[in-house]
Amino acid sequence: MQLFFEENISGESFELEAKESNHLVKVLRKNIGDTVLFTNGKGSIFTCMIEDNHSKKCKLKIVSQDFSPLEKYHIHLAIAPTKNMDRMEWMLEKITELGFNEITFLKTTHIERNQVNFDRLEKKLIAACKQSYKAWLPVMNEITAFEDFISDGNFATYERFIAYLDKENNRHLYQLASPNQSYLVLVGPEGDFSPGEIALALEKGFKPCSLGKHRLRTETAGMAVVHTLNLLHS
Repeated sequence: MQLFFEENISGESFELEAKESNHLVKVLRKNIGDTVLFTNGKGSIFTCMIEDNHSKKCKLKIVSQDFSPLEKYHIHLAIAPTKNMDRMEWMLEKITELGFNEITFLKTTHIERNQVNFDRLEKKLIAACKQSYKAWLPVMNEITAFEDFISDGNFATYERFIAYLDKENNRHLYQLASPNQSYLVLVGPEGDFSPGEIALALEKGFKPCSLGKHRLRTETAGMAVVHTLNLLHS
C-alpha cells in the first residue's frame, strides 16, 4: 500500500492541505471509506480511513498507529554541496532509501556552492521516505563552516571519520567503524578538502578513512559512506 506524509498528525482525525487533498482525491481517486497509510516522519505509521474526500480539505480518521523505533546506530553525513544540485538531490534520494539519520552541508575551502534550496531538498527527502516506506524523515541542517562544525562538542561521543584522497589513507571505513555506534563522516567537494582542513580534522579527533581504491565523485562518496555503514549492520 502507498505511504503518504503529513507532519502534523494528532488527535483522532486530521485534515490535509489543498495540494495533498487534491493529489489524494483527484489524482489517486480515493473515496470515502478507503484506507490509506500516513507517516509523520517521526517513527509512526498511521492507518487512516477517509471521512471526507473534499479535494481541498480531505479529512481522515486515524484507525490505528504503529511505531518503528530507530536503529541502534546513527549515521550523520557531513558533505560539501556540489555545484550541480541535481547530483545532491540524487544522492539524498538514494541515501534515504538506504537509511541514514542526518545530513549537514559543509562550507569548505574548495566549496562549489554556498547556498542550497532546502525547501526543494526537503521535498526530495519526503518523496524518498514515502517511496521506500520509511517512518523516519532524516534531519537536514543548514550549511555550516567546516571549522565550526568539526569543533562542535556535541559530536564527542561519535565515531568520527574524514574521507579524503591519499595513497597512504588506505584503511576502509568498513574496517574502522564499530557496530552500533553514532557515526559522523566528512566528505569533501570535488577538489577535496584542503591540507589545512584535513590537518585540523585530525587534530580534532577525526580518523582518516578510505571509501575504496577508486576516485569517487562527491555524491557517490556520500552514498558509499551510507551504504558502508548500513552494510556493517546487515
